[in-house]
Amino acid sequence: MVYLITGATGLVGRQIVKQCLEKNSVVHYLTTSKSKIQNQQYYRGFFWDPKSSYIDVKAFEGVDVIIHLAGSSVAKRWTKPYKKSIIDSRVNTANLIKETLLKIDHKVVHFISASAIGIYKSSLLEFYSEESKLLANDFLAEVVKQWEASANQFSEIGLKVSKLRVGLVLDEKEGALPKLVRPVKMYAGAAFGKGLQWQSWIHVKDLASLFVFVAEKKLEGTYNAVSPNAVIQNKIISSCAEVLSKPLWLPNIPKWVARLVFGEMSVLMLSSQRVSSAKIEKEGFLFEFPSLRKALQYLLKKQSATIIES
Repeated sequence: MVYLITGATGLVGRQIVKQCLEKNSVVHYLTTSKSKIQNQQYYRGFFWDPKSSYIDVKAFEGVDVIIHLAGSSVAKRWTKPYKKSIIDSRVNTANLIKETLLKIDHKVVHFISASAIGIYKSSLLEFYSEESKLLANDFLAEVVKQWEASANQFSEIGLKVSKLRVGLVLDEKEGALPKLVRPVKMYAGAAFGKGLQWQSWIHVKDLASLFVFVAEKKLEGTYNAVSPNAVIQNKIISSCAEVLSKPLWLPNIPKWVARLVFGEMSVLMLSSQRVSSAKIEKEGFLFEFPSLRKALQYLLKKQSATIIES
């Protein structure tokens, strides 16, 4: 199988590339940085510049599946210009890929897009499946709605379309986990608000495996990309402390402090989405890290080993 991946050099993209190459698949990737272009037998980079609507059409040669991960991080302050960048970096890039496919001969049959569980309304009680109609009405939900709409348009040109609603991604070096672990190591770990908000998380290896699984099984539709066992935020913090053998003694951080410091972006710390993974499990997907404890033990031990080696 030949993949074309956008965002291939990012946290999730690197894991997907690794797993694809281990399966002897060929990976093409698009990058906005010419210095990141490599030309190996099974791993080839191609330049694109979405702002000027340029894309190297050679990137599509032989490609069966497109995995679309490109998008500006939501973990930066949401100024008005940056909010536009968050949306444009997802929607405009998808539009450029579609417009290019309409102009060239290709054999692409499947478009798989990242999405996010932020589309679901914050709730301490709901247990969300992909069919839930209880959707949020904030900026993050608007991002997801436009993101998924940009993916759906590929069905208009005959491609299978899949959308993976990703939860909190856990990795030892990047993403949310190092930010959670750092204060715990400094004896200053604490959850936000009452800490009862649900956190639907996934180990980065499982997330990459899920993308590859959807491609290999040719699955269409929307799937929640979260582990089977969501936990409340207090549990994440306390589990980090237990694995690291660090005490927790500070009170939780009040909501008003989070809103004062992070503004509208505080929704990332305060919202609650308990999300089901049952749909993808029914398709036969098996999680390597179904429990938070197992995931943290693997990641934090790996993190410690990296620190010692360096």
